[in-house]
Amino acid sequence: MTIVRTVCDRDKKSVAGKPILLCMRDSAGEGTGDSMNDQHGTNETAAFLGKATDLSAGSDGCLKPSFSEAARVWARIGCLGFGGPAGQIALMHREVVETRRWVPEDRFLHALNYCMLLPGPEAQQLAIYIGWLLHGTRGGLVAGIFFVLPGLCILLGLSTLYALYHQTGMLSAVFFGLKAAVLAIVVEALLRLARRALKTVSSRIIAALAFAALFFFSVPFPLVILVAGLFGLLAAGRSADAGLMPETTRSRTWPQTLALIGLWSCLWIAPLGLVVVLWGTQSVFFALHVFFSKMAVVTFGGAYAVLAYVAQQAVETHHWLRPGEMLDGLALAETTPGPLVLVLTFVAFMAAFRVPPPGLDPVVAGLVGGLVATWVTFVPCFALIFLGAPSVERLRGNRMAVAAMNAISAAVVGVILNLAVWFALHVLFASVQQSRLGPLVVCYPELASFDVSAALLALLAGSLLFVARLGVVGTLAVCAAGGLVLSML
Repeated sequence: MTIVRTVCDRDKKSVAGKPILLCMRDSAGEGTGDSMNDQHGTNETAAFLGKATDLSAGSDGCLKPSFSEAARVWARIGCLGFGGPAGQIALMHREVVETRRWVPEDRFLHALNYCMLLPGPEAQQLAIYIGWLLHGTRGGLVAGIFFVLPGLCILLGLSTLYALYHQTGMLSAVFFGLKAAVLAIVVEALLRLARRALKTVSSRIIAALAFAALFFFSVPFPLVILVAGLFGLLAAGRSADAGLMPETTRSRTWPQTLALIGLWSCLWIAPLGLVVVLWGTQSVFFALHVFFSKMAVVTFGGAYAVLAYVAQQAVETHHWLRPGEMLDGLALAETTPGPLVLVLTFVAFMAAFRVPPPGLDPVVAGLVGGLVATWVTFVPCFALIFLGAPSVERLRGNRMAVAAMNAISAAVVGVILNLAVWFALHVLFASVQQSRLGPLVVCYPELASFDVSAALLALLAGSLLFVARLGVVGTLAVCAAGGLVLSML
């Protein structure tokens, strides 16, 4: 019988300023070696060949769970994933690194850095990545689906109740309080991101220009992101050391890559074919599929970054929502587990509920619309992990790519500032006007329509978040109760 013993000691070596674990694996007939040196390269090669890294017992001192055990933990994370991406990532770290020791610390951080480079919800992508490391493709699928499914089910139920009953007095009062809380939550997210992304003069200039382009000139959000990325590339290209780092890993062959691109592309657009067959190209489902497919590939910076553009298109261009309803949807998404970008499911539900195809019940149409938006939003997340890991991993050594992502991060701060101002105008004032002078578009409130109650609730929410440190869910609950109390006065 072979006995395997794993001994882990902290070495003086470090990665990115963090100590790493050097593990010696002893067994009958085997020598002792440094697993970080011997096995890490093998694991990296396997990952770039599209295979899951071997995290079995004895590899990096980690314990590999059974598939059923991992599925139960991913379901638990999906049900408890409140608090936005920061809270969800912290929960995953506690479950898979600290408590169960399924993944080593450095590997978790490596995966997180990768997911931060991608468009889409980084917390869900991190869950897919870790599930893939543990059990390959099926592990990634289960982790990603369970991360989204509880929140999706809850949000669809809440969207149905909202569509049918939101004009009743009690629910209107609750959402009045939630809107004020959402304003404070967006401001808190803006400050948190600004501290991380705006560390240089050039990044602050990019953020300011992004805000001006969106707020004063109504430049499309995807174009702002594209221009920021190009600026970062050009700025890095002027540096003498902006080339590629030495490549030490293998990637997939081109035929393998093209085959996987074809597979995931077919999965991504599959609902579109069904929609065209059943309801034609003039239905709201077709418009939702096309619109949210575009959103899925430009959601750098998370849900807050894309919400202003979605709100503008959904309210002003497509007339799917009324101005205040975008805030209601964000409040619902904040109170449910899972990625905050599920707010797009609410938008799609309301759009299809209001303009259902002939002969289709509005609630059924809303559910179909919500599922269509959810599908096209999250399928690319799986594709980027299963397909894009080799390419994006290699880009981590490309200084030009890193510079482009830094510029995009700075622009996202300006995007979220635009969202905060847009929300503030519609929360604190009952009437907002718009004036045009050539390409310049200026939105301004009617001062006489200032809502004192909304301002008081927004101040309360800010105090709870910044001073009392109550957290998002607690702040939403208190402000919802505050809205009810004010409606009774």
